[in-house]
Amino acid sequence: MHATPTAIGHYVGGRLLAGHSGRQQDVFNPATGTVTGRVALADAAEVHAAVAAAHAAFPAWAEVPPLRRARILFRFLELLHQHRDELARLITAEHGKVFADAQGEVTRGIEIVEFACGIPQLLKGDYTEQVSTGIDNWTLRQPLGVVAGITPFNFPVMVPMWMFPIALACGNTFVLKPSPIDPSPSLRLAELLQQAGLPDGVFNVVQGDKVAVDALLEHPDVRAISFVGSTPIAQHIYETGARHGKRVQALGGAKNHMVVMPDVDLDQAVDALIGAAFGSAGERCMAISVAVLVGDVAERIMPRLVERTRALQVLDGMNPQAEMGPIVTDSARQRITGYIEAGVREGALLRVDGRDFDARRAGPGCERGFWLGGTLFDHVTPSMSIYREEIFGPVLSCVRVPDFAAALQLVNDHPYGNGTACFTRDGHIAREFARRVRVGMVGINVPIPVPMAWHGFGGWKKSLFGDLHAYGEEGVRFYTAQKSVMQRWPESTPKGAEFAMPTAQ
Repeated sequence: MHATPTAIGHYVGGRLLAGHSGRQQDVFNPATGTVTGRVALADAAEVHAAVAAAHAAFPAWAEVPPLRRARILFRFLELLHQHRDELARLITAEHGKVFADAQGEVTRGIEIVEFACGIPQLLKGDYTEQVSTGIDNWTLRQPLGVVAGITPFNFPVMVPMWMFPIALACGNTFVLKPSPIDPSPSLRLAELLQQAGLPDGVFNVVQGDKVAVDALLEHPDVRAISFVGSTPIAQHIYETGARHGKRVQALGGAKNHMVVMPDVDLDQAVDALIGAAFGSAGERCMAISVAVLVGDVAERIMPRLVERTRALQVLDGMNPQAEMGPIVTDSARQRITGYIEAGVREGALLRVDGRDFDARRAGPGCERGFWLGGTLFDHVTPSMSIYREEIFGPVLSCVRVPDFAAALQLVNDHPYGNGTACFTRDGHIAREFARRVRVGMVGINVPIPVPMAWHGFGGWKKSLFGDLHAYGEEGVRFYTAQKSVMQRWPESTPKGAEFAMPTAQ
């Protein structure tokens, strides 16, 4: 007998609230396929209430000195360390990813908070004395007001924490709209912020779907929107937000290539491809989904890739032996299997078929879970849908090319430009790849080159809409507005009206 599903609501003005729209969505444990919760889906009125709470809290929070804001974040940081495994369990329960991977997700979020704790240094402006006779000029950065984050299912802790720690540290108030697929971690983060001493209304959570997103995009008091998700939605959010006068940072989809040169350490390259393609069931925007095999390395590496893909430990994410968990939802599994069918139909060689996975292998009670094994395609060509489109699942497509120039051209010609990697022992090849590739995040013998907290995250081309990357100093710039002040005192002011353009005198 299954437990009664938990009611999952909103967090507004320092209180947990049940939804009143009457709309709900089931929340599943992907490993078992059972409904564990029902999340309320906000209507426009509930979104407006959250924005109103944030708007009311903004003046006082913006006046709090940056050092005192940082002290609250330091207390939040301590609580995150204490509750890291609890948050990881919440992630695994609703997303399905392996527990160790969920722990790593929380840790990467913690690193953003550590960065945000240095906000007094990051908010310093510039000062120039005597820019003209008797005039000094300085700049300062001030918070925007109410800002919002719209975040995806695949990182329900880390991606929100790319946004709100920096936004709050800069003096903004925040409304988070997480994915309704795994909504519980966001509420726990809200409780920990409150426990750390964050004033009510400064951080709010509204659960929901497109209705909530549209309400945030159209609300006049929301000054900026941060988004992570698919490219079509990222472009919609960028265009709609800009039309409503908002600052927008919209991170879209990916098709990350890993170039494998003939001089590579084969064991190292196989380890990198297996982990980067199948970790988190491929449900990462930084997952490697295309292996670009250069020259004769294809014949040498393929048997090892087949063997390792077949040997993947696909288990319940709470099993310590698990290397890959289930797919997040049944509809996502169906979408991924549709791509596998398309790849076969279009002529790719299916070396390992994840559709053959027997759910009984995943563990007791997993027979009805959303399972799929690792899938490996060979002889994929750029015209195929499995190459062109983001699958967002455990499918690795191998493309064979004759030389480095062809590999580089392949990566540069793809419309996505989120992340890429090159595995080689040749320093010249590595340098040329890093310099010439048209992608936002590059790894040299690093398969998933996610930048550290102080560097910032973002792609190129159709992987990013907006001018600024997430977190790091780019995040500080996104969540603040620069103001320039020029000052002169009466004793140094010349007599009489001035009709010419001011210049340095």
